[in-house]
Amino acid sequence: MADKTAELRAILKLQPVVPVLVIDDLEAAVPLARALVAGGLKAIEITLRTPVALAAIRAVAERVEGAVVGAGTVLTRSDYKDCEDAGAQFVVSPGTTLELLQAARKSKVPMLPGAATASEVMSLREEGYSVMKFFPAEQAGGAAYLKSLSSPLAGTLFCPTGGITLAKAKDYLALPNVICVGGSWVAPTEMVEAGDWSGIEQLAREASALAD
Repeated sequence: MADKTAELRAILKLQPVVPVLVIDDLEAAVPLARALVAGGLKAIEITLRTPVALAAIRAVAERVEGAVVGAGTVLTRSDYKDCEDAGAQFVVSPGTTLELLQAARKSKVPMLPGAATASEVMSLREEGYSVMKFFPAEQAGGAAYLKSLSSPLAGTLFCPTGGITLAKAKDYLALPNVICVGGSWVAPTEMVEAGDWSGIEQLAREASALAD
């Protein structure tokens, strides 16, 4: 568990923002990932929300140099196995179940489990997790709520995701218990559909600069 936690921390520390992608067109996956990596966002989460998601993960893993591709919206044991087989280097879930915890124990791929309440965080800590996804961040209380957890649940780090924008990201990243944020704003649907890879690269550069 310690090795996988260290691996996950290293991935999440690559950048201040992890792009959260919903890919509808498989042909867009590789150029999109290349634009994000060129802009400084190497760790990329491709969510299992479309029929081409697993193929997109495999394509990015095999063809995009420098990319660290992860799988998001992982809900079941079979999802976990499919993502590992596709080449995902980390797995992200919106919440946590016993089935997912069991799958994570058996896999070499680290999991970023989702939590939204103090009780959920405490339960995950009992399972050995110290890095979690705070989801849905804005709807669950935002940066102020997460700040309130920093003292009673010291030692736990979060990647808040859900409703976060470039402006809001700064508030989260200023917190002592935030390792990075997840966001979809770096790859707007209209820019992906238009193939505006240079524009997406610029958005990625702006997000990457939040680390400065």
